[in-house]
Parts: sequence; structure tokens; C-alpha cells
Amino acid sequence: MLARMTTEPEQQIGVGTPDAFQRLWTPHRMAYIQGENKPTGPGADDGCPFCTIPAKSDEDGLVVARGQKVYAVLNLYPYNGGHLMVVPFRHVADYTELDEAETAELAVLTKQAMTALRTASGAHGFNIGMNQGASAGAGIAAHLHQHVVPRWGGDTNFMPVVGHTKVLPQLLADTRAMLADAWPSR
Repeated sequence: MLARMTTEPEQQIGVGTPDAFQRLWTPHRMAYIQGENKPTGPGADDGCPFCTIPAKSDEDGLVVARGQKVYAVLNLYPYNGGHLMVVPFRHVADYTELDEAETAELAVLTKQAMTALRTASGAHGFNIGMNQGASAGAGIAAHLHQHVVPRWGGDTNFMPVVGHTKVLPQLLADTRAMLADAWPSR
């Protein structure tokens, strides 16, 4: 719980010069910032997490659904609760490298992800997209992945706007189970 606002600066150990700001620490984000789970190179055998996830159980890999050519997996570092990605099994970097069957199934699983998120969490809207290449913001540029981020009216409040912190109300394992249960059958 956040402390109530006061006019007197509160001394918080380790934060520098005392001021009127409260700080909500999010140390789990440091793993992402430092590159945890990022490949060491561009190849499939260079530690690509999108290549290793399919060999895990759905629960351990946070896989929500599997198709023939692509799968849906929760993002370990989500922008919102339910943020998932649709990923081809094949290690390809660019959208133009997908074959027709992969392209079609990526679209089908994206539509199913939207349906599941609406059913499970009442999502009002979505941000859907791909960052192609490191210079475009792709955290793992060597393996294509499409983000499906659910949005709700008013979900941008003071925490991300002022505090640069996102509050996620559910553990990833619980979110995975909820979405897997809500996933539409093919």
C-alpha cells in the first residue's frame, strides 16, 4: 500500500536526496533490463527462448495454446496482465520469411488470443504488433513474435504515467491457466 502524501520529505534509505516522492521498487524488471533469457546470438541454438519454450510443458513454458506452425505464450515481462505473444515454431526473424501456412496460422491464433482475452478478462481493446529488428525495439530480434496486449478503459493511470510502474494483479501461472481455459477450440 502506498503511504499517504505528506508535505515533509520521508527519508527512504538508499534513494538519494530526500524529497516528497514515494518510491515503488520493481526489482523484477532488472532481469529484463540486464538481458535475462535473451539469446547470445542470432541462431536458434544461441539460447533463443522462443525455440526452447515449445519443448517445455505448457505450464512451465507459459504456453497458452499450440497450433501446427505457431504457438501463443505469455510474455515474461508483460505490459499488461494477459500480454501474450504469438510465435512461429520455426526460427525466423522477419515477417516476410514466414511461409503461407505460418502466416495464416499466426492470424488465426491472434484472433483466438483476442477472443480468449475478451472471454477471460473482459478486455476492451488491444495493442497488436511486431517489432521487426533491434532498431525497431525487438527485444529478441532473431525470432519473430507478435504481441497481443489487452487494454481496458482507464488502464493507464498514475502508476505507469507518473511512476513508470505497471501493477499486475495476477501471477503469470494463474493468467496462463485462465487463458488456456478460455481459449476457443479450433
